[in-house]
Amino acid sequence: MTSTAAGAPVATPGLRNGIRRWHRNDVHFFDADDGVGLTLLRVRGEQEPTKGPVVLVHGSGVRAEIFRPPVRTTIVDTLVADGFDVWLLNWRGSIDIGPLPWTLDDAAAYDHPAAIRYILRQTGAPTVKAVVHCQGSTSFCMSAVAGLLPDVDVIVTNAVSLHPVLPAFSRVKIRTFRPAMQRVTPYLNPAWGDGPDTLFSWMARGVVMATHWECSNPVCRMVSFTYGSGRPALWRHENLNRDTHEWVRGEFGEVPMSFFAQMDASVAAGQLVSVSSRPGLLERYADEAPHTDARFALLVPELNRCFLPESQERTFEHLRRHRPGKDSIHRIPGYGHLDPFISKHAVRDVFPTVLDELNK
Repeated sequence: MTSTAAGAPVATPGLRNGIRRWHRNDVHFFDADDGVGLTLLRVRGEQEPTKGPVVLVHGSGVRAEIFRPPVRTTIVDTLVADGFDVWLLNWRGSIDIGPLPWTLDDAAAYDHPAAIRYILRQTGAPTVKAVVHCQGSTSFCMSAVAGLLPDVDVIVTNAVSLHPVLPAFSRVKIRTFRPAMQRVTPYLNPAWGDGPDTLFSWMARGVVMATHWECSNPVCRMVSFTYGSGRPALWRHENLNRDTHEWVRGEFGEVPMSFFAQMDASVAAGQLVSVSSRPGLLERYADEAPHTDARFALLVPELNRCFLPESQERTFEHLRRHRPGKDSIHRIPGYGHLDPFISKHAVRDVFPTVLDELNK
């Protein structure tokens, strides 16, 4: 079911548990280059795809299904209908993989190159296109600009790419509160809103419930504590239908403190930085021209309270300095961080831009 703008539930045609009945969904198991088991979900329609593969890469502490919310038309529906061979990646930041202590370095060095090679082997295609979001975007961009994804030719990136810029309160949280929290918990988990499992999680939930009154969904409120500044932080309530707002309760899980430590270092540096010596990676990702021929299309949700719009604007200016005229930037008024993929109006406001960039 989905809801109308007025809130009355209406039937969503062909939708069962977020999956279209006429979609063929094949799960592919493969290993990252360090041996961590990952999955790719291949989604095809009633007709065979007429275009090449496109991979969708989710953010941290969610999973590939974040691209299939209970709305009338998802980005997956849109891409399948346009003829693309659609692949949804569950990298190590997915809640379907299991809680792991990971960094963006791990995903950039081990997950994304292995996923692209697997898709190329399965499809026989010469190249892959990508639609990437949040920490799926940062890690994928790290891999691309380091030269580890030579067979990716288009990257549509949402919210943040190479320059993470946080709201002021988020900077305080990650700089001041994060080191203290890291001593008592290995991860944060928005799902504590529904089921705290440690003394710290009970305490965190209590603080959030006492200070965030924006809605009755405890996971939505915990998401804001975990990921940004604002009430809420990752979306605008007016952009979600009622069912999607409820659905998010099952779509968030553990995020390791090791990731937040790397984001802290990157924010301080003014660009993404590596925190390890993983093979093929750079120390800093915006000090030189990108080692990729892929064309970037940057989506900028103007009401983003997780990463400010300046994040994408800085990356675009960096790209334009090194290769003017190649890349593009698209501002999305009225949208928050994750709204471009889960909003009830994204099919009208966002998806045409994504299709245009993929089809150029």
